[in-house]
Amino acid sequence: MDTDYLAQTPYSDPGDLDTSGLPRDPAALAAVVRNLVIHRGEGPRFGYAVPERRLHEDAESRYVTEMLRILRERGDGPLTRPRAPKERFVGTCRDFSLLLCSLLRATGTPARPRCGFATYFVDGFHEDHWVTEYRLPDGRWRQADAQLRDGGYDVPFDPMDVPRDRFLVAGDAWRACREGRADPRTFGLGFAEGLRGLWFVRGNVVRDLAALGGVELLPWDGWAPEFLGRVPLGADDLAAADAVAAARSEAEWRPLWEDPRLTVPAVISSYTIHRGTRKVRLPPTGRGPLRPRSAPRA
Repeated sequence: MDTDYLAQTPYSDPGDLDTSGLPRDPAALAAVVRNLVIHRGEGPRFGYAVPERRLHEDAESRYVTEMLRILRERGDGPLTRPRAPKERFVGTCRDFSLLLCSLLRATGTPARPRCGFATYFVDGFHEDHWVTEYRLPDGRWRQADAQLRDGGYDVPFDPMDVPRDRFLVAGDAWRACREGRADPRTFGLGFAEGLRGLWFVRGNVVRDLAALGGVELLPWDGWAPEFLGRVPLGADDLAAADAVAAARSEAEWRPLWEDPRLTVPAVISSYTIHRGTRKVRLPPTGRGPLRPRSAPRA
């Protein structure tokens, strides 16, 4: 099992991409990713009317190989060539995170996507978000947000070193809510009153653990009504999320990847906004175990 997060997963694998022309510096790679992806909510920021089909379909691309295929269709030349918004992939924060993770791994820097909440988009609110964590030569991990690179965002920090109180990995957010240091109603999607709360934080706790184990899900993936806030969280749900929030290393994550309350099933539900709920069979992965379970609940 890979322990340094250099190995690609089925999701981050760039396929036959020629990386010889890519920079090795993480900040330069983040700039490349920023040039390749436009968030589907950023059209007005770039003066670009994103075609409806791209808004609905691009971000359903689960794998980097699919993202790269779309990018090749929209523009020729190397990935480092400056691109107009119409030539970019129309994605979400997860796509910035995963693509940067892929390119970092491909060029020799250990990296992993992290799911959690950002405080720098909406004042007083913890917005559902993903960043990329990458390892420095001295072994320390830093958080990078490629979406903030040259995107017109006014933040008082280096996007390649996002402070951990400005982006909270999901476990830290969960612990803050459980200990009464934060209001769960301030975690979720700022534009949707019904998509926030402790159940939403718990969903991101599970997705972050899955990403650490090599199953880099889409933000709207799940496999039980708890992921939609349709049923109250039970004592077992709370205890499992507490265990994830307390874990701090691969040695502590390893038994959680094996925990049937947390293991990603082979078939999940993708609760998409534009295309409805779909069942998706996931590929096996080599880090966190992906074990077939009984059919997921609706």
